[in-house]
Amino acid sequence: MQRAAKRDQRNQRDRRPRRAGRVAVCALALPVMVFAAACSSDSGSGDGGSKDAGDGTSSSQSGASASPTVQAAAYRKLPGSCAVLSKKTLTSLVPKGAKSGKEGASDDTATRASCSWSSLDNNGVKGSQFRWLNVSLLRFDSDAQRGAGDRLAHAYYAKQVKDAMGVEGAKNAKTQPVAGTGDEATLVRYDLKKKEGAFKQQTVVTRVENVVVTVDYNGAGLAGEKTPDADSLSKAAEQAAKEAVASVASANGGGGSGAGSGSGSSKPSPSASASKKASPSPSKAAKSSSPSPSSSASKKS
Repeated sequence: MQRAAKRDQRNQRDRRPRRAGRVAVCALALPVMVFAAACSSDSGSGDGGSKDAGDGTSSSQSGASASPTVQAAAYRKLPGSCAVLSKKTLTSLVPKGAKSGKEGASDDTATRASCSWSSLDNNGVKGSQFRWLNVSLLRFDSDAQRGAGDRLAHAYYAKQVKDAMGVEGAKNAKTQPVAGTGDEATLVRYDLKKKEGAFKQQTVVTRVENVVVTVDYNGAGLAGEKTPDADSLSKAAEQAAKEAVASVASANGGGGSGAGSGSGSSKPSPSASASKKASPSPSKAAKSSSPSPSSSASKKS
């Protein structure tokens, strides 16, 4: 029994240091863990701050992105449609109708305008000479969504040339470039047979900056009168187009040389001065008040 009691006492003494050691180790480990947790917490806060700062920078950059801009159109208005041609020119093209100018309907004459004249030179039993002239103007403003005014005008110019070439019933249709008129110009000429007679149609489409000018001019010999010379009509139509282009430039404070501000190239030129009004869409522009060559050829005074 005494031996057993001594053995128990010895075992108890052996256990005490071990337990105390474990307590000491745990006590030392606790501050280390707290310190490590604190460091980990600080490190996490720093990461979060950097992330937030990065997010804030990204948001500010996206919010500060500039809205799309486009170069302003050169011309801000149109001249009076019935005043684009001089009295001398009108007397030459429509000798019996120089004062017959009729302005086309338009809800915005600063954007679209037109004027037409007709002439019937009645020679009695020898027949009559008929002439019909129409000048239409369409102006495009620059638009942030659709593009610069001169490029919109270029697209419409190309469409006008294509439409003139596709007139129903046209015979011997031909196109040729016209030099010295605006930034780009094309003459479309063809023959059109009507019950009244044989018409010679001339259409000159020209673009000067952000404005498209279309001149329709036709002539016919009626009641036995001879058919007019197509080359003479073409030259007259080209002269009218050049004069109309000069009127557009003059109305906007530019020169009046007839060549406009461009160099006669086939590509749209850059525009210069400011413009504030909204440009017409191509679909709306196509509804210009000027008649088509096919319908104009059959009109009589």
